[in-house]
Amino acid sequence: MSGTLFPRERAVVADGAVHVPDWLPPERRRALVDACRAWARGPVPLRHTVLPGGGAMSVRTVCVGWHWQPYRYSRTADDVNGARVADFPGWLVGLGREALAAAYGDGPESRGYTPDTALVNFYDSAARMGMHQDRQERSPAPVVSLSIGDACVFRFGNTANRGRPYTDVELRSGDLFVFGGPSRLAYHGVPKVLAESGDPSAGLPRGRLNITLRETGLR
Repeated sequence: MSGTLFPRERAVVADGAVHVPDWLPPERRRALVDACRAWARGPVPLRHTVLPGGGAMSVRTVCVGWHWQPYRYSRTADDVNGARVADFPGWLVGLGREALAAAYGDGPESRGYTPDTALVNFYDSAARMGMHQDRQERSPAPVVSLSIGDACVFRFGNTANRGRPYTDVELRSGDLFVFGGPSRLAYHGVPKVLAESGDPSAGLPRGRLNITLRETGLR
């Protein structure tokens, strides 16, 4: 139901959309924070993505494997500095397969999952993400979303429009959210970051990191 925050237990939010709380243990959260900091230093730096209308997104983003800019993927960051983005590491493929197995079970879809891009978004306490669809990928494979640091309200909607019906889910540090199948093109966003709820043990006492793994279907 709209506005409801789910309890801290595995929940099927919609058909194909699964929330697994506390999935990442502290040591893996710390390793991901370290990796994200390395990617943020280049070859393409963390930046506020500029939209076609000239406005800038409030989150800061860095990409791995493929560079996303509104609204396409490329190997080089033509809207930043023209550099080729960092390669997508094999250990992230393994992490994505583990995540899919945790959400959907250990089956052919999980074992065959081969993400080739990661979008890393950093939210400060004022950052937001409007309702949108992830639809630049040619592959229909699920999106794997990992949260570290400050908790947030994650709004998961429907596939028809940006409005109701939607469900608000509180995502905390270490949480996993996967959406695929009938929910793959659902609108979703982050209307609020819960400031001062960070994760010092992961090396992120303030701010929120969101890492989304995707199969682009590109060559």
